[in-house]
Amino acid sequence: MARPTKKEQIPKLAEAIKDAAWRQITNKGASALSLRAIARDVGITAPAIYNYFRRRDDLVTALIVDAFTSLGESQREASDSLPKSELSGRFSALGLAYRAWAITYPQRYQLIFGTPIPGYEAPADITVPAASWSLMPLLEVIHALHDAGRLKNEYPSMTPALLEMMHTWSQFADHTPSEVLYLGLVIWSRVHGLVMLEIGNQMPSFITDPGEIFNREIAAFQRELTLSTN
Repeated sequence: MARPTKKEQIPKLAEAIKDAAWRQITNKGASALSLRAIARDVGITAPAIYNYFRRRDDLVTALIVDAFTSLGESQREASDSLPKSELSGRFSALGLAYRAWAITYPQRYQLIFGTPIPGYEAPADITVPAASWSLMPLLEVIHALHDAGRLKNEYPSMTPALLEMMHTWSQFADHTPSEVLYLGLVIWSRVHGLVMLEIGNQMPSFITDPGEIFNREIAAFQRELTLSTN
């Protein structure tokens, strides 16, 4: 009887390689990622791993896309858990789901939003669509609030330079209004800051439950940005 091939022994070898990569990132950090070490972990030869990922950077890119996809799926699930008419509820659900995902997968969060890996440059044509997709549920809720006339308009007018940047972005985001894109970016940046402090264990030691701060900030968004929380 012929000996089974490695692909037959490990039918989902590409996934096994990525799982091993996440373990290595957890133990040693993303900058220490090594295809040879991963091959040893999975139980294949070093040349065999190159059939799946020719370079370390190709594996990193695959991990980044998977991370953004997972984040986007969690955001979509949170948004779809409530009726489309419950805009404030969906807004809050998205924020809570964002934090929950980051806490559950801190290594994934750090890979896509944390310190860049030395020598690695993400291919924009591959990673940007995945990143944009993960942000779409939030932009959709903000857009719906905008169309319903429920967004406060207390920001100063955009400068020509800022307006041009937002317009350029809009062309790659289904022509989403510039103000919607701007608010999405600002909201994300504030949520991201709190999440990074929490998963990086950088909160003051007497903050024993960062979730309390996070929840209050989500409630603050509702007051600051919308005309009604109903």
